[in-house]
Amino acid sequence: ARVFVPEMGGCRVLGQASGGWRRGLGIRATSTAAGFGTKARHQLQRRGASKPSDPPGDQPFPGLLRPGTFSREELVDVLRAAVVDRKGPLVTLNKPQGLPVTGKPGELTLLSVLPELSRSLGLGEQEVQVVRASGKEASGLVLLSSCSQTASRLQKFFTHSRRARKPTATYCAVTDGIPVTSEGKIQAALKLEHIDGVNLVVPVQSPSRKDIMEGVKRTLSHFRVVATGSGCALVQLQPLTVFPSQLQAHMALQLCPVLGDHTYSARVGTVLGQRFLLPVESTKPQRQVLDEALLGRLCLTASQAARLPLHLHLHCLRLPGARPRDPPIELLAPLPSYFSRTLQCLGLHYQ
Repeated sequence: ARVFVPEMGGCRVLGQASGGWRRGLGIRATSTAAGFGTKARHQLQRRGASKPSDPPGDQPFPGLLRPGTFSREELVDVLRAAVVDRKGPLVTLNKPQGLPVTGKPGELTLLSVLPELSRSLGLGEQEVQVVRASGKEASGLVLLSSCSQTASRLQKFFTHSRRARKPTATYCAVTDGIPVTSEGKIQAALKLEHIDGVNLVVPVQSPSRKDIMEGVKRTLSHFRVVATGSGCALVQLQPLTVFPSQLQAHMALQLCPVLGDHTYSARVGTVLGQRFLLPVESTKPQRQVLDEALLGRLCLTASQAARLPLHLHLHCLRLPGARPRDPPIELLAPLPSYFSRTLQCLGLHYQ
């Protein structure tokens, strides 16, 4: 049986994307659309978000949820409202930022509430699997399947695409800083190290065969700058490999950390307006520090900026078409409202 998703109501099904990049982002959202299963979000998608946004409100992070404060019942309600599409065995969610997919026993995660979510969605006792998901600190698409065969076929499709260097996921990010080139690829060898009780991604220069055997992985991401303004950039990112916090680590290596990255942004130092990489071994994670001009554009105080959410959103997933010769199907998840507010404050618009 082939995976067939004829229409993606809430996600918008588009044709084949040229050259691997989407020509339009569909993200000029109004600041009032929560982006999590709300009526405003669906109206926004039907309008195509063509109208200019309302002025930013007094709320610094509109639409931001704090999953860590939810009960199990509240989290199930939030996830049910976050469903953007259901077709056959596939369920697509727009995951809120800060919700982990997996975790330690007893932790409240997406995986831990899947049985309750399945019943809430009317799937009964069918086992629901996570096929693809954005990481904990990122927001955006989560693809679930209640059919093990469909999940297996999609996993094989994603694996084959990675081996063929064909991107299937496109993230949107706002970066503090502007990449030197408007489009390119980022290659870096990365490893996970347990430092001061925290697992951190560390770059490895010229890894040896022994390094590779011991867990160092060569990683690759494509990037494209969509818009720039106020010393920041709206960037599309396509990971071609899978590694924890890969995109955050890659953008820090480009001296353009993702806005709201309170882990890896500390590795970028500035002296007399020039940016440089600080030694990883002497740099501990800390709250991202933004200059006064940027704080002013974002209408944030320093204390508010310390709570700035990560501006990294899994915006688009490519799935195989119904038949072998059919173009890929694209699922889209609207941006969170706080992300849209940031774009408006910085004057970042896709042209």
